[in-house]
Amino acid sequence: MRFKPSLLIAAAALAFGSSAHAADITGAGATFPFPIYSKWAEAYKKETGVGLNYQSIGSSGGVRQIRAKTVTFGATDAPLTGDELARDGMVQFPAIIGGTVPVFNLEGFAAGDLRITGPVLADMFLGKITKWNDAKIVALNPGKSLPDMAITVIHRADGSGTTFNFTDYLSAVSEDWAGRVGKGAAVKWPAATSVGGKGNEGVAANVARTKGAIGYVEYTYAKKNKIPNFALKNASGKFVMPSLETFAAAASDVKWDKVPGMGVSMVDEDHPDAWPIATASFILMYKKPGDKNASNQALKFFDWAYKANGKKLAAELDYIALPDSLTDKIRKEVWSQIDQ
Repeated sequence: MRFKPSLLIAAAALAFGSSAHAADITGAGATFPFPIYSKWAEAYKKETGVGLNYQSIGSSGGVRQIRAKTVTFGATDAPLTGDELARDGMVQFPAIIGGTVPVFNLEGFAAGDLRITGPVLADMFLGKITKWNDAKIVALNPGKSLPDMAITVIHRADGSGTTFNFTDYLSAVSEDWAGRVGKGAAVKWPAATSVGGKGNEGVAANVARTKGAIGYVEYTYAKKNKIPNFALKNASGKFVMPSLETFAAAASDVKWDKVPGMGVSMVDEDHPDAWPIATASFILMYKKPGDKNASNQALKFFDWAYKANGKKLAAELDYIALPDSLTDKIRKEVWSQIDQ
């Protein structure tokens, strides 16, 4: 079953509710965590009667919305810096961990059938490798019959934390990418065949319908749409597949205090089983909220999500729930800064 934008909109309405009395909490931002926020919201509504209206509009949109004070919380996979948080009077904390996966559409190849490395992946997105039977791809996949077919690069058209995570990784593994493009929620895509899609939903749909395409999406979108992903070589030299286990390995040694706002990078972690493109998705809230009741309701929602029921639902969608030691720290050191 594919995620189609129209179906996602309908799903969001069903999950979050549209009536005023149900939608007590408002949030907007990253499409990366939308599947788990939807599932959490549905379960939370059944349990508490409190609804959530979350707009899955991309990380950049979420930052704009919280800065405009039109929502109770913003969601972003591209964390704000300590200076930005101080200037805006906001706190930032992680909500969930997942993985970005490079996906492709090539007839006769399923998930994991093709191996790729970070530098070769960067060359594909740079437009330096333009055919699927390029010698560099062939060398990584001996015995595989790769077609003489053009590569179409599918990327996010909107400001995106998934793009930030993906380009952060490409910058870490390719000096050429770092020098020519760099990392960011929105970048200039250099490949001549580049085509944009809105949201993880749009990228998934474009890859699914474009023969010879390559793109990148949050893992749940690849899995639900049955879009094949590469086996990717990690920093330890091992080809790994995206999974709960490889995401957890990437997050296992993260030092959350090393940067303000806990906005750490998890790309290319040096763990033998780590998925190389893992990330946290972050929540932004004001220290002095305009509506304390709505702010408190949002904190209750995330408190619930951090506990057993929320963790179970996260695992069902292949997200990694935060460890109790970290959520305890968030409650004591981050949420305590919010006027309640």
